[in-house]
Formats: sequence, C-alpha cells, structure tokens
Amino acid sequence: MNIIDELQWRDAINQQTDAEGLRALTEQKSISLYCGVDPTGDSMHIGHLIPFMILKRFQLAGHRPVILIGGATGTVGDPSGRQSERSLQTMEQVQANVDALTEQMKKLFITEGDNQIRMVNNYDWTHKINIIEFLRDYGKNFSINSMLAKDVVASRLDSGISFTEFSYQILQSLDYLHLYQNEDVQLQIGGSDQWGNITSGLDLIRKKEGSEAEAYGLTIPLMLKADGTKFGKTAGGSIWLDPKQTTPYEFYQFWANTDDREVVKYLKYFTFLSKEEIDQFAEKVQSEPHKREAQKTLAQEMTRFVHGEDMLEQAKRITAALFSGDIQSLTADEIEQGFKEMPTFESNLEAKNIVEWLVDLGIEPSKRQAREDITKGAISLNGERVNDLEFEVTASQAIGGRFIIIRKGKKNYSLVKMTVTTE
Repeated sequence: MNIIDELQWRDAINQQTDAEGLRALTEQKSISLYCGVDPTGDSMHIGHLIPFMILKRFQLAGHRPVILIGGATGTVGDPSGRQSERSLQTMEQVQANVDALTEQMKKLFITEGDNQIRMVNNYDWTHKINIIEFLRDYGKNFSINSMLAKDVVASRLDSGISFTEFSYQILQSLDYLHLYQNEDVQLQIGGSDQWGNITSGLDLIRKKEGSEAEAYGLTIPLMLKADGTKFGKTAGGSIWLDPKQTTPYEFYQFWANTDDREVVKYLKYFTFLSKEEIDQFAEKVQSEPHKREAQKTLAQEMTRFVHGEDMLEQAKRITAALFSGDIQSLTADEIEQGFKEMPTFESNLEAKNIVEWLVDLGIEPSKRQAREDITKGAISLNGERVNDLEFEVTASQAIGGRFIIIRKGKKNYSLVKMTVTTE
C-alpha cells in the first residue's frame, strides 16, 4: 500500500497542496520530509505525537524523516490556535526545553544505529541571520496582504497580534526553505492549524528556487473526542509523555478508558497495527464491547511505545492489583502511581485504634459510622478486610514503610501516607 493510501485509510489526511503530485513523488522515490515542534515546555503531550507518528509511518514506508526542534521559533511563539499573546520564555528556559524535547524525541523515534531519522534545530541557521538580511532576503518575499489573509493571523486581528508573532510564519517558511536547500526535504507535515505556515513556506521556496520547485504540504485533521472536547485533555490536565508529569499507569489508563466510539480511530492514528488487525478489533467493538479488547490493545501499544516494556508491565500490574484488591502485591512506588489521584491523608501515629484513626483522618464522619462499616465488613486495609473494632493501626503496616490503603465499600479508596517509620 502506498504511504498516501495508508494515511487516507487511517483518516490521517486533512489537506494536501498537490495530492496527485505528492502521490506520484512518493511512488517514484524515497523522499525527505519534516515536522517540527516548538520547545514551549520540557515535554510533549499526546496531541504532539500525532504528526510525528505520521513521520514514523513514512520512515517505515522507506522515506527519510527529519524532526525539527524549534530552538528559534520557540523564542518567538506560534500564534496558531491562540487568542492572546504567548508569554516569552528566557533563552535559558528555551534551551532547557530544547534539550529535554531532543532527548524525548531520540527515545521515541531513534534506535541505535538508525540513520534514517535526522534531528535538527532551527536555531542553528536562524541565529546567523541579522535583521537587515532577514528583512531584505526574506521579508521582501512576503506580502502583508497575504499574511493578513492567513487564518492564524486573521483570527487574531480583533484581539491584537504583535509583530513578533506576526513574523512567525516567515521564520517557519525560512525553515522549510533551508531544509529544502540543504536536506533535500520536499514535504512538510503538521496539524491543521499549520496550513497557513506550510503554504507560506512553499511560496518562499518557489520564489527563491523557481516556480518548478517540487515541494509539498500535508496536514492532519484536528482531533476531537466523541463529546467534542479537545483530545488529550482530562479533568487533571494534559496527558504528558514525561513519566514524571503523567505516570505510566495514568498514561495506560487514559488509553484503556477510551470510548468505544473513538478506539478504532485511535488505533489507526497511534498504532502500527495492520489494517487487518485493526479491522478485527473494529468488529469486536461491535460484537463484544464488554471485553474492551481494542482498548486494552491500544493501551498496551501506546504505553510500550512511549515508556517501554518494563513500564507497561508495571502499569498492567497496578491495574490488575486495583481490580482484584490485591494491594499488598504492589511496591510503594507502584502505589504512589496507582493512587496518585485518589483522596490522600497523612498519619503520624505509631499506633491507634482503627475506629479513632479513621475518624481522625476524616475517612469516616463519626465513630458510630466507622464502627458500623467495620462491623459490616466494608473497611479493608491494604486489601485485607478489617472486622475487629479493637484493631490497631501502626506504621509497621505501611507498604514500603510509606503507605496504607483504605478501601471503604467496593470502590472508595483512600491513600494514607505514613510520616513515622518503624524502628
């Protein structure tokens, strides 16, 4: 299957500047293509992954991707998708973010000995251009009228846009020109909000290299969840690729909880499963939705890709323990991951009667209610039911010397951090 046909089957194409020309080019030879990300933070989130998964698909089809980290454009700020000016970061913070994203990209997309995917930083060529060269050699090729007509600028005219952000499309166009001239790049891909920047780059290439210059642009659709909200966002915020910001367990659970209406789309977008495999999962979503096989596979594929096999197994182990109630099989670190978003309390007592302890913490509203729940068998400590009203809670019962897990009823978990360790 031609790479363009595959992307169309995966519903991963929004716009193309020349669909027939790009198809012909990709059938004739192996091409170089690029996608960029600005270092606005020290980690990408899953929304950033989408165009880079497309880059990876091009590589698997025999093409040569280039990943661009925007060390220069990141200091300016892309106005795309924003209604107000972006706060400028210090050059030191931008560089720290560049370093972090570079390592993240290497981990995700570049294996040892792999010379097919190249990484570049647009600061390397942009910082050498002085203001006079920028205005004469590049600015002269851009019409203000055309720039104002671009959606990303037009949407900001009422609220206002600075010259700094207004000039962003010139800088991104300069990137495409540089890569076309020096890296043989003939295709830029990006999100749907990048269409104006991509077409500006193509215009600059043809003005500089001639109208016959063979270069193309392709964007991917804006991804929304079934309820119309932005993909990759939860009540707790973005789903980050950095395990310190979103734990592997949380990452796994995000995908495992995918709506039936979305799971096949996500399998197409984010995994490298074949059409035949995904078609089988699509059938199972319809015939056996309760088994959630598609969601489990999606969660496994994505967690393995981003965090590796060991973290996938850890996420699955936490999931299984929480489902079965076998809390004591988990390590303290795994408990910290699995109960991160659950109600958390602190206890600094060596020993205390469980009735008083539950009330003091606020897990139970009164001693009467605590005694009633214990008597009925509704209270479990570290997965073991407590029926004895005289039971004493001590720091020695904490898993790893750090945590005690209280379950009230079937689903109400609380995490108790022990601040006193045993001697």
